Amino acid sequence: MNTLLDGLKLPESARWHDGRLWLANWGVGEILAVTPGGESEVIATVPNAMPLTFDWLPDGRLLIVDGPNANLLNADLSVYADLGPVAAFCNEVVTDGSGNAFVNGSHDLQAPGVLAVVTPDGEVREVAEGILFGNGMAVTPDDKTLIVAESYGNRLTAFDIADDGSLSGRRVWADLGGDHPDGISLDAEGAVWYADVAAKHCVRVREGGEVLQKVEADRGCFSCTIGGEDGRELYVLAAEWHGWENPFGDGPTGQVQVEKLA
Repeated sequence: MNTLLDGLKLPESARWHDGRLWLANWGVGEILAVTPGGESEVIATVPNAMPLTFDWLPDGRLLIVDGPNANLLNADLSVYADLGPVAAFCNEVVTDGSGNAFVNGSHDLQAPGVLAVVTPDGEVREVAEGILFGNGMAVTPDDKTLIVAESYGNRLTAFDIADDGSLSGRRVWADLGGDHPDGISLDAEGAVWYADVAAKHCVRVREGGEVLQKVEADRGCFSCTIGGEDGRELYVLAAEWHGWENPFGDGPTGQVQVEKLA
């Protein structure tokens, strides 16, 4: 893979949006947008937020998860929704075409977590429980299926989405064996790319768990997404991982790496 950008602390939450790669630089509290040429722009800064993730509503508004404070924020850092009633600690967010925002989190990191929905009218409610460390999420283009990476469950789990954001039909979308999925991304063929920190790779799987492709890295892979002008580039957010006690090690090792796909 080629290195597009380095000097990041801990890059997470890869998104391809409006011709640029967007990411959250944990440890700095910045959301960045990066051009295919490697030029970066700071879009927002959320002090001390880790986790820090984001997505967009259908009308283009940016939503930001301030994980340790269990808040879903607007781009100006005003509170869009207080997630405290359903989780004390929040991680990933993904939106659907109806304007529902799904957030995973927990009241106790040592216990299974939950999925919550924030509806367009501001209602916040729990829609699933027993999530084994929820990480990356994706919604299928038809807005009918939510896919969740359960890092401690070694699997991708799917739910059917109702119009009001309720979830049903829980099922294993892909059993990943010994892998621990972190960030995920759907591609144009309906397969999922997932990043694995400990295994230092990104893997493409189809529903049912068949491995279609694997890309190795020289450090932990935290998130990945498909992008580029032709939609054939895999953007990987990678960094050395030293554990929660010392997440950044002795210095910034975070990079954006790019793999050209056939």
